[in-house]
This record gives sequence, structure tokens and C-alpha cells, in this order.
Amino acid sequence: MEISVVIPSWNRASLLPQTLDAVLAQTHPPLEVILVDDGSTDGTAEMVGAQYGARVRVLRITNGGDLLARNAGLAVARGRLVAFCDSDDIWEPDFLKAMAALWAAEPRLRVGFADFVLLRDGVCAMTTKFADAPPGFWRGLRLLAPGGLGAFDQAIVARVIGFQPFFPSAMVADRVFLLGLGGWDASVGRIVGTDFATILLLCEHAPIGIVHRPLVMIRKHAGGHSADVQAMNLGDAAILEHVLARRPSLRPLDRLIGESVARRRVQALDIAFARQDHAAVRGIWRLLPEPCKAWPLRIKAGVAAWPTPWREIAARGLLALGTLRAR
Repeated sequence: MEISVVIPSWNRASLLPQTLDAVLAQTHPPLEVILVDDGSTDGTAEMVGAQYGARVRVLRITNGGDLLARNAGLAVARGRLVAFCDSDDIWEPDFLKAMAALWAAEPRLRVGFADFVLLRDGVCAMTTKFADAPPGFWRGLRLLAPGGLGAFDQAIVARVIGFQPFFPSAMVADRVFLLGLGGWDASVGRIVGTDFATILLLCEHAPIGIVHRPLVMIRKHAGGHSADVQAMNLGDAAILEHVLARRPSLRPLDRLIGESVARRRVQALDIAFARQDHAAVRGIWRLLPEPCKAWPLRIKAGVAAWPTPWREIAARGLLALGTLRAR
């Protein structure tokens, strides 16, 4: 099974070698590795050329964000399948082998996702992302083969609206199919968590392959947006509203989407208050529908509107009490 690998990168010269080494050490060797240099200014292209030579094709583009970079790589890829890996993440040696086995077991697959773990300061989390799924999320998964290989034979977009366990670095797609969808949905611009819009679109199209093994390590660091839960919640909420407005296929799910949007914004407000980011609290409060404005949130929003220094004093007192939870 021929698999192209596309790696978008912007100013990650210090992190890229570990990512590239893991990609090049796969037990199922990739057909090609395409590094899309998204307008880096840290010598990324030069470093890759010097250290990896012809083993990695470098495609340099004007900075446009990770979605456009992925699409640029997708446009020139030659494999039947295309795997995407962010420039700060790390594959286990058998990632591509497991994905090839997934397609061998079910050749009709449109997309496949593997489980992953978070990696902070060189230490892996004790639990995987798939393990955090709510009850019933994996119901209906058809077993394909040993090794945790399975497939959903129906769309799962409704499930993913509430819980999103899929990540670009743990994803492989049928190249022709993904191109037919228009590639990664770049209409969301540079909202935090931009890949969510594309994941939602892919999850409308079965069969969807699943590898229930943690074969990817997602690095968390100061330069990564995914480390900021507040920003991710707000970004996901904005993306859900965006895709609902643009995709008629999602209109039957408008209530479910609205509930997910509100829940994510409530969580973001709680985090912002805990950080004493009172400007963010005020901004998020204005976006919440009235049914979500329970008394704990009303108190937090009220305190956030007080003048300095009274709001800081009151906020510290409320946080010390630890009783104002938006549940």
C-alpha cells in the first residue's frame, strides 16, 4: 500500500528532526515524505535539506497556515493514501503498517484514525484519547482484524460534535477521496483548532477506519495551540457555528451543535475566570445564550465587570472558595 506523508511546518526547525526521524523509521516505509515549509524564517528548509537530502521533499510556500500547507502537500502527493503529521508530533514505528493493514482489511475506507497519547516534557500521559470517549461512542464499530482494527459503517458526525477524539497526525485518508472533498476545509481561516471542520466533514462519509492502538504521540509545548484548552474550546465552538452555516447536511443536527457550542463556551468561561482573564470572561459571556447563564456564571461575569482592583480581590476570594461551578 503506497502512502505519501505530508508534514506542514512553520518555524519548527528545532522539533522537526525527531518528527522526521520517526516518519523515516516506519516499518512500512512511506512512498514519499513531503515537508511543506509554510514560510518559515528559522532555516527549516535548509536544515531539512542538509540533514535528510533526497529522503524528504521540501515544498516551500508563502505562509498561509496549516490547512493551506496540508493542501499544498496533498496536491502533489502520489500515493493512494496520504498520511498527515504535524511537525511537532511523533509516530510509533508501526503507525503506517497499521494503517496499511486497515485498508487491506477494508479497501473501501475513506479515512482512518489511530489512537494517540499526549507527550509533555518527554513523558507520555497514562491514558489515551480514545479511552476518554463517553459511553457508547464506539458502539457499532465493526471488528476488521486483530490489533484493534475496526470500521464504522455509518457516519459518526453526530458523535464527533460532542466529543472529538481524532487528530491530523493520527489520520490517513484516501487521496482521491480527500481531493474530491476539496482537501482540508480552509474556509475556517486560522481559528484555533482549524482541523475540526475537516474532521467533521470526513466523519460524514463511511466507512471510517479505526485503529484502537496509541500509535502517535502529540507533543504539548508552549508553541502549540492545542495546549490551551480555553482557546481550543472557543475555536471549536466557532468552527461548529461556521460549518453549520455552510453545510446543509448538518442542519438536522442544529440543536446538537448549539448545545455543544454552548457547553464549550461555558467551559472556556470557567477557565478564563480561573486565570483571572476578565476581559475574556466578559467576551464569552456575551456569546452565551440565556439558558446557559446559570447563577455561578452570572456571578463570575458580574465580578469580571467590576473595576480594578475590586474584581481581582473578589475573583481571588471566589476561586479560594471553589464553589462556583457551572454545572
